[in-house]
Amino acid sequence: MPKLRLPRQTELVGLSLDLIPISDCTLYPQYTIGFHAWLLEQIRQTAPELSALLHDDQEEKSFTISPLDGNILSTGRSLRLQGNKTYQWQITAFSKSLVDWIRQWLKHPPGLIEIRDAPLEIKHIKLSLPPTTYGNLAQILLPENPTLPLTFHSPTGFRRRGDHLPLPWPPNVFHSYLRRWNLFSGHPVEPDSFLEWIDQSVIILRHELRSAKVLAGKKGSVTGFMGRVEFGITPRARGDREFVKLFLTLGRLAPYCGTGHKTTFGLGQTEAGWHSETGAEPQITAQDLQAQRVAELTERFRLARKRTGGDRAQRVAETWATVLVRRESGESLQVIAEDLGMPYQTVKTYVKLARKSLREIDSAT
Repeated sequence: MPKLRLPRQTELVGLSLDLIPISDCTLYPQYTIGFHAWLLEQIRQTAPELSALLHDDQEEKSFTISPLDGNILSTGRSLRLQGNKTYQWQITAFSKSLVDWIRQWLKHPPGLIEIRDAPLEIKHIKLSLPPTTYGNLAQILLPENPTLPLTFHSPTGFRRRGDHLPLPWPPNVFHSYLRRWNLFSGHPVEPDSFLEWIDQSVIILRHELRSAKVLAGKKGSVTGFMGRVEFGITPRARGDREFVKLFLTLGRLAPYCGTGHKTTFGLGQTEAGWHSETGAEPQITAQDLQAQRVAELTERFRLARKRTGGDRAQRVAETWATVLVRRESGESLQVIAEDLGMPYQTVKTYVKLARKSLREIDSAT
């Protein structure tokens, strides 16, 4: 495999890995958890402090991963990969410390990714996004009529007032980019006045969107949007050159940092430009069915616990729904516990409580 080299000044980059299963194999619907864990383990082996920061920092993480792209077959409760097919997986990094680690890692990359029972050979690593710096992103000639088309290749959404917002509402979109810019660029921007300008000045010129419910990270499900959006600026706001420049700069950041939440588990994959979705018409997959089941049970458990109120009832409902659906799909309690980072006995108890709660709900209706 030819070695890929990054310039030392690089602060942002995207990598695409060509993966070939050693033989026909299956993936569990939440397989992006496995890719997430694999990447953190790769970092831990040579940079444990950086790995701990990326694992534990609840404010923001400076990488994204994509779902697998390729001919993935849905077979009931699982996904099937074919041994003679090539699949693509993307990683982006947008902090100097993580890019520096990637530069060293590329000198001796591993030959294999093992995601539970799916060993995947790494055949080739190439650039998916050019290596660059935050300073270069900001080098923009302002057009007379600035527009920003973006394509969202995986379900994208935002947290809003304790719930999910599956719409590309400009303040949410640009707040997600500005948060990453302020954390990692070294040139933070005062957010309030810019986000107020976004709310008053940025409009949606056109869109082609669809919604998708997906298993999100370790617990619960999320309804997100996929497709294409073009943002524009009202004529009266185009004279504010500083904010127009930041609007376009953050649009150039978007493919590196992703959009919205749970981007480290494959959500919010973003491409600059107005692009068609690849592949056939969307089909109902094992992931879709599990996501729908998790959402249904979460709501039932939440309503049953309504008297407790607050976010805690929602978190408990999501956890119960997640562990029960994964157990229903045939996964062992030990595997579920390891994926969720929970004690085995706790997961076992949650499954029992969830089943008991369902019986009580059903008997009361």
